Amino acid sequence: MINYQHFTLENGLEVYVHEDHTTPMAAVNILYNVGSRDEEENKTGFAHLFEHLMFGGSKNIPAYDEPLQKVGGENNAFTSPDITNYYITLPSENVETAFWLESDRMMSLSFDPKVLEVQRKVVIEEFKQRYLNQPYGDVWLKLRPLIYDKHPYRWATIGKEISHIEEATMDDVKGFFYKYYLPNNAILVVAGDITVPQIKDLCQKWFEPIPAGEKYIRNIPQEMPQIQAKFLEISAKVPLNAIYKAYHTPKRFDEQFYNVDLLSDILGRGKSSRLYSKLVKEKQLFNNVAGYVTASLDPGLLIIQGNLNEGVSLEDANLAIEELVADLANIPLSENELQKVKNQTESTLAFAEVELLSRAMNLAFAANAGNVDWCNHDAERIAAVTPKTLQTMAKQILRKENCSTMYYRASGESSSEN
Repeated sequence: MINYQHFTLENGLEVYVHEDHTTPMAAVNILYNVGSRDEEENKTGFAHLFEHLMFGGSKNIPAYDEPLQKVGGENNAFTSPDITNYYITLPSENVETAFWLESDRMMSLSFDPKVLEVQRKVVIEEFKQRYLNQPYGDVWLKLRPLIYDKHPYRWATIGKEISHIEEATMDDVKGFFYKYYLPNNAILVVAGDITVPQIKDLCQKWFEPIPAGEKYIRNIPQEMPQIQAKFLEISAKVPLNAIYKAYHTPKRFDEQFYNVDLLSDILGRGKSSRLYSKLVKEKQLFNNVAGYVTASLDPGLLIIQGNLNEGVSLEDANLAIEELVADLANIPLSENELQKVKNQTESTLAFAEVELLSRAMNLAFAANAGNVDWCNHDAERIAAVTPKTLQTMAKQILRKENCSTMYYRASGESSSEN
C-alpha cells in the first residue's frame, strides 16, 4: 500500500506527497501527459526529442546536471507512447534543488539553436544505431504499422522516420513545448523523508508562479476491432529467422488487464513458461521465445516473439505457436499453474514497492491514467483472476483474426504483405 496526500496548485499542477521517514533520500518525479501518441503523423519523434532537449539548459540554468551532482543527486528520464517522465533522487535535505531545477525548465527552456542541433544529432544517431543498424532493430518500425490502422501507436516512440527530426524547426519545438509542457498537463510526485507542509511551501515558491496554459484535450482516433488476421514478411541480414505475433488486448488499467498480464506470463515468462518449455526445450524449434504485454494506456498488445533454430521453417514455428495458444483457450488451466504466475507477479509488485522511486512513479502513472488509487489495487486484481476468467480472456484475444504476424527472414529474399 502506497500512502499519499494530494493537493492541486492554482495553475493546475497536481501534486502527490508520499512520506517515508525510514530513508534519508527523496524522489522527485514529474510526469508530463504527452507521449508519441500525441504527435502529428508528419511530425513524429518530438516527445522523445524533448526528453533530450529538457536536459539542454533552461532559462536560468545553462547546465542541468552540474548543480544536481553537487548536492548528491541523480536524474534521468524516459519517453513512452503515453507519457514523458523525468525523475530525480537526492538527499532529502537538498530536495529544494530539485524544485529549482524542474520548475525552471517547466517555466521555459533556453531554446538555444545550438542545443537543438546537438540534441537533434544525438536523436538521429540513436535512431540509426538502435533501429536501423542493429539486427532486428527495425522490428517495431515495421510491426506497428501492420498492427495499427488508425491509432498513433502505429509509429515508434523514436519516430516514424528520421526526416521528421532532421526537419524539425525551432518554431516546431516551441509549439510542442507550449502545448504540452504546462503545469496543468503535469503531475508532480515527491516521496521520501519530507513532509506535506514542506512540499506545499516548496510548490508555492517554485511552481505556482508558472502560468497555466490552454488545457490539452486528447482526441486520438481509436482502433476498430481487428476482424481479419494480418501478415507481413520482411528479410534482412540477421543471424536467425524470427517471428512476431501481436494480439490486441484491453488497456493497462482496464479491470481485465491482469487476466491478460497473467496469460502472457503463462505463455512466455521465463524458462518454465509454456512457450519455452514446449518450443525451446521439448520441440527445439526456437533458440529463444517470450510472451509479454505492452501495458499501454489505450488498448494494447500481447506479444509473442522468438528466434528460430537453424533449419526450422517459419511456417512450422508459427503453427507450433498457434497450437500452443489454442490449448490455453480450449483446455482449462490448473490452479497450480495459475498460482505459480500469480506468485511471480505479486513478488514483482512487492519488490517494486521497496524502491522509493518506484513508489513515486507508480503514483504518477496511476494518477495520470485517471485514478491514483489504482496503484494500490494491483494485488487484489491479481487475486481475483481465476482459471475460468483467464480462459475466457484467452478465448477473447488469442484468436487468429485478432492477430498480426510478422516473419523476419534471415535472407535477402523479397518481403510480402497481406
